[in-house]
Amino acid sequence: MTRPAIHELPASRIREVANAGLGRPDVLAFWFGESDEVTPQAVRDAAAASIQRGETFYSHNLGLAELRESIAAYTAALHRPGQNNQIGQIGPNRIAVTSSGVNALMVAMQMLVGAGDEVVAVVPVWPNLTAQPAILGAHVVRVPLRAGADGAWRLDMDRLLSAVTAQTRVLLVNAPNNPTGWALTRAEQQTLIAHCRRTGTWIVADEVYERVWFGPGASAPSFLDVSTPEDRLVVVHSFSKSFLMTGWRLGWTILPAGHIDAFGKLLEFNTSCPPVFVQRGALAALGMAESFVPGLVQRLRASRDRLHDGLAHLPRVHAARALGGMYAWLRIEGETDSLALAKRLVRDHGLGLAPGVAFGPEGEGWLRWCFASQDLARLDAGVQRLADALGG
Repeated sequence: MTRPAIHELPASRIREVANAGLGRPDVLAFWFGESDEVTPQAVRDAAAASIQRGETFYSHNLGLAELRESIAAYTAALHRPGQNNQIGQIGPNRIAVTSSGVNALMVAMQMLVGAGDEVVAVVPVWPNLTAQPAILGAHVVRVPLRAGADGAWRLDMDRLLSAVTAQTRVLLVNAPNNPTGWALTRAEQQTLIAHCRRTGTWIVADEVYERVWFGPGASAPSFLDVSTPEDRLVVVHSFSKSFLMTGWRLGWTILPAGHIDAFGKLLEFNTSCPPVFVQRGALAALGMAESFVPGLVQRLRASRDRLHDGLAHLPRVHAARALGGMYAWLRIEGETDSLALAKRLVRDHGLGLAPGVAFGPEGEGWLRWCFASQDLARLDAGVQRLADALGG
């Protein structure tokens, strides 16, 4: 008999909608969170060369030393060394390479959370984040963002601060946020980390969309910019989004140096280590980061704007342009059952979107549309299918 906590986990509502469209070549699918661009050639070549060299053996639990050094240099360059106490003190001794970003998040939860502990999560959010502490027997307190009339979502800081108390083991924040596109401001991060210092609460920050950022600067505001090396902070990243490596399953995490050994111990009991040839691909990705990522973000911005320009002409549709990430988060007046709506759009109009309820009850009545498509005409065709569904 499996544990009750596992039985209580909801099945993927996105997969439920996708299953309704399987085998139909006419469906325009925008439900999954990945680009339709393949991984850059240089990354694929580096991994292939590694395999040809016979690098098919185990590596260090924490990842290749040269990859951890490269991640440290990448982080320091991105966040301007010397800007504060944290950046410039991030070395390989604070970095673990993981078998995907979600693996990093799960191991962080295993390190910090046990049965009966309290975890506060800002929602709506990718469902894996709130499921992980629940799997471990923790109690998850959900603090919802507020949806404005303009479709933009905002943080209710007073409500969040009230929820995070001395009994809160972890505050879980994903920003830029999947699915809403909301992002924390630097001032909000400063307020949160100061509060968590007082309560003794860990912050687990999912910042995998840091570079998929449409605001000022090369990246979204990071908790790394407002913290010190001693803070109870775990920052999680992934190669999936910024480097088009979703299928490679590689991520990394930055945490206090005093906890890196414990994290590595848990990695041994989870995946042991990421494949060496995948890490060689990641090294190539970091080596070309500043010649590749800005162009990718420019293409994603064009896709975002094309989609929103089309949605703006549809009746009853409300959506705000995302500050970060690769999703349009929209609602349609009069539609309150997002799962039924998403299934109807697939069945009757060949349009595949993710139901908002997949991201928690706070997302009910909304839909998520991944706009990471090179083919702008494909986005236009999707908008036309939604218009047909709305009778416009």
